[in-house]
Amino acid sequence: MSILLIVVSVAYASLLEYLLHKLVMHRPFGALEYPFKAHALTHHRIFRADSTYHLQNEKDKWTIPMAWWNGPVLISILAILPAIMSLALHDWRIFVIATLTGAGYYGTYEYIHWCMHLPQKKKRMIERLPVIGWIFYRLNGHHLLHHLYMNKNFNVVLPLWDLCFGSLLVRSKIRFAQARGPCVPDVQPKTPTQAIEEL
Repeated sequence: MSILLIVVSVAYASLLEYLLHKLVMHRPFGALEYPFKAHALTHHRIFRADSTYHLQNEKDKWTIPMAWWNGPVLISILAILPAIMSLALHDWRIFVIATLTGAGYYGTYEYIHWCMHLPQKKKRMIERLPVIGWIFYRLNGHHLLHHLYMNKNFNVVLPLWDLCFGSLLVRSKIRFAQARGPCVPDVQPKTPTQAIEEL
């Protein structure tokens, strides 16, 4: 039961990430304009898909993560449905496991997003571990494309809902001056030769 609950909680956290990113951070949401201004108008203006995908100005470093108070707010929003389910089913494990999983998901989001935009000369542990490094590498390309196409690739941690809702983009549709680095995959369009080789 606990393993299944963790899996469902990860999918639920990924869905909330997708919806918040698409519906609140990329357009004004009623009177709530702060997320749109902080993300779409500030973060995306500073960090694009070219060399500016990586931090250029030290003063912009703190526009990479969300404001400190966003974590408690987002985790509280995430905890509402599990709390209702726990009350209805008289099982507090649902609330505890879902909320802790959501907090872990949020922490993972902030950490990998930080690493994506602020690469180091020496690879971090997340970039060196065989399987985790490969996953980070792929997610980095996924997020880079979001900075080129703001209506694609809304998930940062788990692109499940990009796949489900049709916003998943694996390669650019056009050639562009892409950010480069050892942990950034080539997301340029495939050449005709590459396309033929895959057949």
